[in-house]
Amino acid sequence: MRSALVCGAGGFIGAHLVKRLKKEGFWVRGVDLKFPPFSETQADDFLQGDLREMGVCQRAVDRRFDEVWQLAADMGGAGYIFTGENDAEVMHNSAQINLNVLEACRQRFIKRIFYSSSACVYPEYNQLEPDSPNLEESTVYPAAPDSEYGWEKLFSERMYLAYRRNHGMEVRVARYHNVFGPEGAWNDGKEKAPAAICRKVAEAPDGGEIEIWGDGLQTRSFLFIDECLEGSTRLMRSDWTGPVNIGSDEMVSINQLAEFTMQIAGKRLSINNIPGPLGVRGRNSDNRLIAEKLAWSPSQPVSKGLEKTYAWIEAQVNAGRPA
Repeated sequence: MRSALVCGAGGFIGAHLVKRLKKEGFWVRGVDLKFPPFSETQADDFLQGDLREMGVCQRAVDRRFDEVWQLAADMGGAGYIFTGENDAEVMHNSAQINLNVLEACRQRFIKRIFYSSSACVYPEYNQLEPDSPNLEESTVYPAAPDSEYGWEKLFSERMYLAYRRNHGMEVRVARYHNVFGPEGAWNDGKEKAPAAICRKVAEAPDGGEIEIWGDGLQTRSFLFIDECLEGSTRLMRSDWTGPVNIGSDEMVSINQLAEFTMQIAGKRLSINNIPGPLGVRGRNSDNRLIAEKLAWSPSQPVSKGLEKTYAWIEAQVNAGRPA
């Protein structure tokens, strides 16, 4: 039986990845500070521990695995990443995790390891206009990420590639673009735009209003979790290292995302644009390289993923309301 280790298995993407690997017939060990908050883990073995501690990493990597997936990171949405209040923790925690996981895998002669990087590695100067961002993979240099989160991700990319060169490890590097879906953070301060907007719409009475940070004209592309996992597993089992964008190339404004969500909910709401942390002005996945190398790219429209995500978040909101 093939075996896999999922670091960050208590997180949104990690928990979904465990489910997929189990369906594929893997024996799966998960490791994280916490268990998945919204459903029981499907991992065969789950180590609850802090990957910032080398001893925990060595206990997690106590055998050979066919695949190691390194998704663990200190992260969140704009309200967590772009305020500046969490920069030191974000950089320290994530860098320490990556240093430990890589070295533990090297010590156990693990060959194949996947690293989830981020679109936040791309230079801010290429994302100043909402309608014309340039996020082709080769444009990451000269480096100028818009956040310390992005700088740490870029450093860690280089570390994984260095371990590949110096230690013969088969690393795979993906740059994720705004992954969303059911069972993700939605009300803890670390939620991203799709979940935050779904929550606001679900909580608002018909005819009311919701708040959107900035003028709402800032653009993003959003990738549904199922397509994220499809692209990730294709990359992991290919003979290509990356780095590569894994994201949708359907660019929408935040105001448009809110309008889509209102349509799904069947509500008429007004938008109140208020000051708030924003990140870059425009961001969209460039999918030419993944189509060339893997003969695949995401195709599901954001509205389809929003339907599933809204239904799940609406149920969470309603479950918390008094009868």
